[in-house]
Amino acid sequence: MGIQEKGINTRLVITGLIIGMFFSALEQTIVGTAMPTIIAELNGFKIFAWVTTAYMITSTTIVPIVGKLSDLYGRRSLYLLGTIIFIIGSGLCATATNMEQLVLYRGLQGIGGGMIMPLSQTIIGDIFTAEQRAKWQGIFGGLFGLSSVIGPFLGGLIVDHISWHWIFLINVPFGLLSALLIFAGLKNENAAAKKEKVNIDYLGIITLIPAIVLLLLGLTFGGDKFAWTSAKSFLIFGGAIVLFIIFGFIERKAVEPILDLSFFKNRIFATMNGLGFLLGLGMFGAIMFVPMYMQGILGVSPTQAGSTMTPMMIAMIAASIIGGQLLLRFSFRSVLTAGMVLAGLGFYLMSTMGLDSSEFTAYAYMVVLGLGMGLVMPTLMIAIQNEFPKSQLGTVTSASTFFRSIGGTIGITVLNSVMNHSLETQMADVTKSTDNPVAHGALQTLSDKTDALFGLLINPGLLKLPGDIQKIVIHGIETAWSESFTTVFLTGLIFIAIGVLVALSVGKGRIKKDNELNQEKEQQEKSFGQEATE
Repeated sequence: MGIQEKGINTRLVITGLIIGMFFSALEQTIVGTAMPTIIAELNGFKIFAWVTTAYMITSTTIVPIVGKLSDLYGRRSLYLLGTIIFIIGSGLCATATNMEQLVLYRGLQGIGGGMIMPLSQTIIGDIFTAEQRAKWQGIFGGLFGLSSVIGPFLGGLIVDHISWHWIFLINVPFGLLSALLIFAGLKNENAAAKKEKVNIDYLGIITLIPAIVLLLLGLTFGGDKFAWTSAKSFLIFGGAIVLFIIFGFIERKAVEPILDLSFFKNRIFATMNGLGFLLGLGMFGAIMFVPMYMQGILGVSPTQAGSTMTPMMIAMIAASIIGGQLLLRFSFRSVLTAGMVLAGLGFYLMSTMGLDSSEFTAYAYMVVLGLGMGLVMPTLMIAIQNEFPKSQLGTVTSASTFFRSIGGTIGITVLNSVMNHSLETQMADVTKSTDNPVAHGALQTLSDKTDALFGLLINPGLLKLPGDIQKIVIHGIETAWSESFTTVFLTGLIFIAIGVLVALSVGKGRIKKDNELNQEKEQQEKSFGQEATE
């Protein structure tokens, strides 16, 4: 099943990882469904966005640090620590009596989640050969997609029939089970930590954490809480840049750097992380806007809108599993290029949708997008792990997760800004082309009120105007939003197109099958024997 090492029970480890990774990934989607109920009970509409933001900031920040520490101290102890933190955070979230407490506890939960996700992939890299990783990383990629499909449905079920508190409490028993399985399965882990002296890059840690936090805060709230060109914006981003520069200097001199910058000299490492960053830019933006398009333009119900990503995620699961098998036959470049081209085609098709498009058409286009992403995501991790020894797997695996996550954060910010700017332009054009003076006045009044515009898309009856005039105004708003969605997907297509060029530059690297590795090992042993005889 896996690499048989003394003291390692592969079946227990895999079962523990599946449980832990599934519920950690599930937490990222299940909470959104419960937010309206939570907001109503805790009276915290003003800061509800922080429930997601706090988790995102802490989980992203911890990723590169835990990766390096796992190379030094081993995966087992850090995975168990991450699971315990996640369980404690989940339990505390369920006890929150106000929104401020929930935000704080979600931040703690994010630290645990940020430790579990990359360590799960690193452990797979440890216990399997390169050929076996292709199979298992594809399955785990599919597992991540499955959690995205089940999350909204399960969240609604729990909120409707039990209580929102159980969205968090459900993690406790399964988290404990995952921790026990990993504890027993990795009983005699062969950790790099068994060095006599371990040098921890403390300076790197204390500069990297505030640098990432400042960057994520700036990207999350720039253009919303403060203007992009404001003094506060310059201060936040300027501080992040300075700290990243200091971090770079520290890493060059550190004995055991958190992120070894020399890794970027490796072609596979540099291109894969660049590709992951670009995929994050486009993918997360698409995921954010698709349900909005389905509900606002195509008129599906809020419940249906919550599950509109299901076709894409199912396609992603299938492609992740198939992609793992394709890697045994084709080069990384071939699979990645095919995946990015499919994703690009998906973005282009989504950009062609308009007011007359059907739900079936939207679902079909999302399947194309999902197939592309499913081919790319596991391949990125497999290719990087294929290039480095086990002693460095924690660092390089976490780096891959980190760059994709940062790409997603920037993508959401950039595409949201594109959406707002495009909507402003499109509303101005629609208003100018409207001859009816009453409709013209209504459109002019609403043109800069984004929330009100979307509210009218969902419920046109909120607009109290005579029937014919109301139709003109609603049609104008729908046209503006539809054109703006087109602009967003075309912008995402630019990121993916650049990604195709990056994929083509990967080189001819491919996974070496177990029999090839055995032949190489035998050849080396023969050569060594001949030299010894001579």
